[in-house]
Amino acid sequence: MIKKLFLALSFFTVSMLFAQKNNDQQSVAEASEKLRLAMISGDKAILESLILPELTYGHSGGHIDDAKEFVEKLVSKKSNFLSIENTNQSIQIVDKTAIVRNHLYAQTHDLGKEQGEVSLDILYVWQKTKSGWKLLARQAVKAEKKK
Repeated sequence: MIKKLFLALSFFTVSMLFAQKNNDQQSVAEASEKLRLAMISGDKAILESLILPELTYGHSGGHIDDAKEFVEKLVSKKSNFLSIENTNQSIQIVDKTAIVRNHLYAQTHDLGKEQGEVSLDILYVWQKTKSGWKLLARQAVKAEKKK
């Protein structure tokens, strides 16, 4: 009887952990999509709601923005995304941290520059907080352009 109870309790615990991991992955995917849309719109309030004050946002050229610079560039259209397409996304949850990798293809028209395209492989680090998943770090590397 005790063995059956222990097995049932173990099964229930494993099931709950698996369900929580799936919920976390879905929540991270939703936060990633909100970030994509906010980067296109330049909506300051949404951008600020999705990031931590400690954000480090690494560009493929080597420059690293802090949280304030990241938001300001998008709001001012100094960094202006006309479209962003994320593909091949993977999400790995480790405790209260999510590691997200994807390929980003975007059309840009940054302030004072010609319209252009970027093709990047991205690593995002999200942290689970009381108010949801927040972006802590991002690093981009140049990838082959999409044809």
